[in-house]
Amino acid sequence: MRWLRKAVTSLVASTAVSAQSSTRDYTKHVNLFIGTEGPVSGSAYSAGNVFPGATLPFGAVKVGIDTTRRARWNVSYSANAGYTPDGNVTAITMLHESGTGGAPTYGLIPQMPLVTVEGVNLLDNLTYMQPRTQEDIASVGYYKTHLLNGVTAEMSASMHAGIMKYQYPENGGRYVLVDLSHFIPSTGKKEQFYSNGFMERSEDGSWYSGYGVYREGWAWGGDYRVYFCAQFDTTPVKTQLFSGRATDPYWPNTTDVKPAFTDSTRIQGGTIGYQYADRIGSLFEFPAHVSSVTSKVGISWVSAEKACRFLEEIPGWDLHSTAEEAKARWNTEVLSKIDVQTGNQTQLEMFYTGLYHSHLLPSDRTGENPNWQSDEPYYDDFYTIWDTFRCLLPLTTLILPKRSTDIVRALIDIWRFERFMPDGRSHNHNGRVQGGSNADNVLADAYVKGLRDGINWTDGYMAMKTNAELQPYNNFDFEDPTGSTKEGRGGLQDWKQYGYVTPARGRCLSKTVDYSLNDFSLSQVARGEAPQDVALYLNRSRGWQKTWNPDVESLNFTGFLAPTYPNGSIQAYDPLSCGACDWISIAYEGVPWEYSFSIPFDMQTLTTKMGGPEHFETRLDTMFTPNLTRSNQGGNSAGSTIFNPGNEPSFMTPFLYNYLPRKQHRSVQRSREVVDQYYNNGRSGIPGNDDAGSMSSWLVWNMIGLYPVVTQPVYLVLAPRFEDITVRLGDSGSTLTIKTTGLGQGPYVQNLKVNGRPWTKSWLAHEDLVGANGEGSSLEFVLGSEKMEWDTGEVPPSPGSFTD
Repeated sequence: MRWLRKAVTSLVASTAVSAQSSTRDYTKHVNLFIGTEGPVSGSAYSAGNVFPGATLPFGAVKVGIDTTRRARWNVSYSANAGYTPDGNVTAITMLHESGTGGAPTYGLIPQMPLVTVEGVNLLDNLTYMQPRTQEDIASVGYYKTHLLNGVTAEMSASMHAGIMKYQYPENGGRYVLVDLSHFIPSTGKKEQFYSNGFMERSEDGSWYSGYGVYREGWAWGGDYRVYFCAQFDTTPVKTQLFSGRATDPYWPNTTDVKPAFTDSTRIQGGTIGYQYADRIGSLFEFPAHVSSVTSKVGISWVSAEKACRFLEEIPGWDLHSTAEEAKARWNTEVLSKIDVQTGNQTQLEMFYTGLYHSHLLPSDRTGENPNWQSDEPYYDDFYTIWDTFRCLLPLTTLILPKRSTDIVRALIDIWRFERFMPDGRSHNHNGRVQGGSNADNVLADAYVKGLRDGINWTDGYMAMKTNAELQPYNNFDFEDPTGSTKEGRGGLQDWKQYGYVTPARGRCLSKTVDYSLNDFSLSQVARGEAPQDVALYLNRSRGWQKTWNPDVESLNFTGFLAPTYPNGSIQAYDPLSCGACDWISIAYEGVPWEYSFSIPFDMQTLTTKMGGPEHFETRLDTMFTPNLTRSNQGGNSAGSTIFNPGNEPSFMTPFLYNYLPRKQHRSVQRSREVVDQYYNNGRSGIPGNDDAGSMSSWLVWNMIGLYPVVTQPVYLVLAPRFEDITVRLGDSGSTLTIKTTGLGQGPYVQNLKVNGRPWTKSWLAHEDLVGANGEGSSLEFVLGSEKMEWDTGEVPPSPGSFTD
């Protein structure tokens, strides 16, 4: 422990951010429980899977409780963020994801407050997990839970550390259990595991540190280490380390394993690198005269020494001052960026909770990359870009351009060292590509919106070109062994040979659509970085047209995307179905009907293929007809229409009316219908997994009355929900102001002015919002009940449309 004491006594100045509180406290409008519950009361099944604990924007640490699914022990459907409204508390842990589907990741580096160890097997979670006796309390930067054993646990967080306070009942002991093998459980082949670990403690037990080794989870990957360092404000009267055989911490009673205790100050799970090492932990007992114990835990991916330095982010023992600091950080960095004025408290709660949820992931781990040295920013926990590229990252680009710049730089830096940018990534491991190489879309969107500061766009374009030209190795994923699901484009060989992905590959139809957009993205960046490549990738972006079959009929409409063999024949299929809509299906989390609308860069050609504007509109209307759906689209379906508000391929569909002359009012109609039917401020107020904030960002865009067309500097005009909106464009001091009159008269746009000038287009360019020189702009909406055809100007652009 000598090195530890030296590190503690030579701590650098506090790295906590002294954020100035905004005049307005936006955090009071954030309801952290929105999206924690599914359709079944108390359950997180089919819920938003959001993380309701304590963290900062893009926080490297996310402190919260882990629970069982229900009050009765059942881990079959564990919530991916660790939290269920009902169910027993199994630990308080430092690392969580938010809003994700797939399978759980993290729930690591735990503490559990106990009042007795009589009848408790420290290797058997069933013997010490605790029901809750009251509703949990949560606010931005703060969480509180009441356990059946009488302990009240409070928690807060800085960027890299957590603070927990345990208030013990008058009668009973005062214990804190640290079971290093704790994680969020699941069932199936993507389950994560404890692998090994090391712990050491001070002689008096007031400090402990070490690392845990874990593996797998949704992104898969080999062993990875998480380092920790913890301190108590009270010296224990007794501290013992313990170990036990490598068993599942949730079913250990099948082997009746008991812990072996030692008074030693160090313990190793087993030979370093041995994956069946002993489970290890520590039990701390505190004096009977203290009523509470407070603990701080720092987390690092580099070293325990660095984890100790992170404790200085929380300089004292006042948990509530840490929570206030977190509130100030959220107000200043995120929530104040969009100031809305309304008397509707429900809408305020929905809006600011959505804005909050949109900035939990990815995790900012700059300086915490254990795999290489770099001066570039580093972000992890992209879960996943397939979900977030569509409207979440464009929101960050508009209000936090510095963050978007750093994320782009981080993606490019991952390419420099690992050959490919990620689509999904967690615990420093690329994995789980759901469709295309969608980091391409993120880079293109940043490029066309002018992000340049610090970004090496020569490297950025080469990273994109790697995705377009280099076939990734096949990792033989059990869910789709036909191509790589780790990174890049698993169907690239088909794409380059035929111009589309054939049924020999999983998700052939949806991959064809995704790759088309990916190559359009390359053409956008090539215009500035490699003009000689523009025609190549623009031509390849038309691959979707090669699988458009004019003879396929469904619901009296003809012409759909079809799974197409190399000889041009098609696989028998139903455009209304994608079967399980999973990794080996013809389309991923969306039916062919939906994907046939998913060509945002070439709506002109698509409209023509569908028979012109009138046929296009009629077909689009059919997307919203009840009781036509035939697939449970990836287990995240909502409603009974072909349009699925629970999955990202449907995100832009309600607003495609803007591509038709004088039909913008239909997009407003659909926006209102979807928001009012599927979103609310209740615990089940998000239609399915929030997907790292994707659903929440979709709601934010709808409520301010705009929608981004990703990879283009274009925004579709909808209709605001608020009378007065001020969007602060980064830290430049410039603003976008949106004024709305007539909200009480009806939802439809009667007229619109941009910077005081009458506007007749149903879309805006990025420059129209931020100003030609970054000076900002103003929008003035007049709303009413009449469906006005005010949008007489040109329809939104189709930059992917061209003829040979």
